Amino acid sequence: MTNKKVLNIPPEKRNHLDFNVFLNKQLKDPEFKAEWDRQQPEFAMIQAMIDIRRKKDLSQKELAKKLGTTQSAISRLEKGNISPTVNFLQKLAEALDSKLDIRFLSYS
Repeated sequence: MTNKKVLNIPPEKRNHLDFNVFLNKQLKDPEFKAEWDRQQPEFAMIQAMIDIRRKKDLSQKELAKKLGTTQSAISRLEKGNISPTVNFLQKLAEALDSKLDIRFLSYS
């Protein structure tokens, strides 16, 4: 067994571009930031679905079986390739033994 030393290389010194470094640069562009902000609720919903599925220790295939759909449909949903209806989100919440909570938050 070899003992490998893990290197902690700062993002700016890496040979590849760190996503967060890239994103922070892109967010300085007003047009990019406006589009990012517009899509943020969808990104947050997708991440919440993935997080709860993983927390429940379910694979996409297992979740699909509970919902009566296919693994590829769950994959498309988690990639953001399809927009689920509220009815589907309610079924998803039930399959994950969770409660769906949709809110409108005031800016002021």
